Amino acid sequence: MTARELFYSAAQTPPPAAKPAEAPRKSQKSQPTLVATRSDLTDDTRRSSALPGGAKLITVAAGMPSSAPPPASGTPLGLKYSLLKLTGGEMQEVPVNSVFHAEDRIQFRVETNGPGYLYIISQGSSGQWMPMFPSPDKDGGSNHTEGFKTYIMPQKTRFVFDEQAGTEKLFLIFTREKEADLEDMIYSLQGGKAKPVSAPTPAPAPEASRQVMRASIDDQTVGRLRTSYARDLIIEAVDPATPGGEKKENAVYVVNPTGSVDSKLVADLLLVHK
Repeated sequence: MTARELFYSAAQTPPPAAKPAEAPRKSQKSQPTLVATRSDLTDDTRRSSALPGGAKLITVAAGMPSSAPPPASGTPLGLKYSLLKLTGGEMQEVPVNSVFHAEDRIQFRVETNGPGYLYIISQGSSGQWMPMFPSPDKDGGSNHTEGFKTYIMPQKTRFVFDEQAGTEKLFLIFTREKEADLEDMIYSLQGGKAKPVSAPTPAPAPEASRQVMRASIDDQTVGRLRTSYARDLIIEAVDPATPGGEKKENAVYVVNPTGSVDSKLVADLLLVHK
């Protein structure tokens, strides 16, 4: 099944039930594999197929979707994102590899295929990564998402590109279960804003996970998160010419097909302006 097919298969299959705590598993020798269409690759990844954590990037011919078998139990965890640009007075979907220019106004649209927790951080000109979502201005700071519901970011405004060329970087994390240390870091960087009262108190994260977090979010921290959560992902970039699907769209599907109750995934969204 393609990433898009796996994404929508969750609508017909119940989510996995919570499982009791298990004893630590022995490390696996197999390496994770990321699959991408050629149109997804940057110049750096074209030169090297090596990814953090020993993952490998398999380059497939343009137009060939990524694929994976459906999970034996549970549902794949998926996220879809697309870009919107103000055109003719309306926000219209544009190709995800679009190049933007000064005064362009854009938003991005995110949809998940089941309930979970969404975290979004962005990298500004300082090089530091700062939290965008959860936000105190949205649902009291809650980052819980419902499946097949559209979320528009930023919520009440738009990105407006200035005269300075460059690449804005957004890093998205979607998990079935709360990531306690990630939330603690994000809320602390939002000026000490309190977590929403309705948010349940999560169980303490493993020590290895706590060591990933710092007082600020830098490239190394993001790299560690990407390494930790990129395992087993498949990625499919679609456009109106992509076969299959009930509607024609410009979007990227990122799916963790394992069906595990503790599934996680990450996605990089680059906004290039010249």
